[in-house]
Amino acid sequence: MIIAALVDLGVPEAVVLDATQALGLEGFHVHFGTRVRSGIVATSFDVHVDAAQPERTYREVRALVERAALEADVKGRALAIFERLAHAEAKVHRSALDDVHFHEVGAVDALVDVVGASAALDYLGAHVLVSPLPMGRGFVRARHGILPLPPPATVECLRGLPTYDGGADFEFVTPTGAAIVAATARGSSRWPTMTPENIGWGAGTKDLADRPNVLRVVLGAPEASTDEHVVLETNIDDATGELLGAALESLLEHGALDAWAVPIAMKKSRPAYTICALASRARAGDVAATLMRETTTLGVRSYSVARLERPRRMIEVDTRFGRVAVKIAEGPFGPPQLKPELEACRAAAKAHGVPLREVLGEATMAAWQAVRR
Repeated sequence: MIIAALVDLGVPEAVVLDATQALGLEGFHVHFGTRVRSGIVATSFDVHVDAAQPERTYREVRALVERAALEADVKGRALAIFERLAHAEAKVHRSALDDVHFHEVGAVDALVDVVGASAALDYLGAHVLVSPLPMGRGFVRARHGILPLPPPATVECLRGLPTYDGGADFEFVTPTGAAIVAATARGSSRWPTMTPENIGWGAGTKDLADRPNVLRVVLGAPEASTDEHVVLETNIDDATGELLGAALESLLEHGALDAWAVPIAMKKSRPAYTICALASRARAGDVAATLMRETTTLGVRSYSVARLERPRRMIEVDTRFGRVAVKIAEGPFGPPQLKPELEACRAAAKAHGVPLREVLGEATMAAWQAVRR
């Protein structure tokens, strides 16, 4: 349902198909279609197993993903999902992490679900928020026998995320789905403050009597919030330029989203600098402590600010000088903005003995071609 909803949202089917084929597995095929649930035409995604599949341990699943020809970010996301699930299974079964047997989850359909969802989420490049999740009641038959709902591994995976009683004897959230959500979501909200841009619907296989069996995914631009970020600042008139430069670097290393220095004149007409840092509220304490530690200040001021962000994602493009990462900023703010990663371009320019601007220009053109396809 996750893959189906993301494809319905706008992720090309090829993104999912290419990623699953990179696993190098045989004995299965996949199919995209549609199902109608309460009048909603939702996308469906089914994995059909054509031949017997072996049970796999976490060690085997990890090795399978690591050797797959996947993009680094997709591979990292998939490995994080399986690691979350392995820890949950190891806790439930009191077993060593590498020896955890993925019965249902080690099967080919679960591998396809995790890797396909990882590729689709990576393609979007969006921050993931999840609404509180419904927990079913009753029991389900699994490889180990009859298990209570929600399944033990599901509950373990969802540590730290809000849930509620789904009000029905049904498995609303599977261990695989729980692992995907828990490993990728940055938080939970019943409905975040945002401007919806696109909506996708993923259909489940079963009909439910009291609700449509669908998953809704909404892509939106976040609205500015007055308490989302904090600016921290201090005035300094007794530090060298070397010390101030090192302080700015340290602020960025310890969680500041940006850091800068502004020349000012203080009391008694002393030339000085205001050292400023922008941080999320969650990292404000660390950044303030860094500012105190790395400068000669006796105190730090702070105030809340609003920030409207463009949705961003990273892609890699092929150039004559090798693969280069490019940041793409989109959203309802006019044409996309493309910016090749400077350090990667600088390394490529040095390796090929060409001017930096030549690598930057070619990477930018290749990125524009990729965006327009």
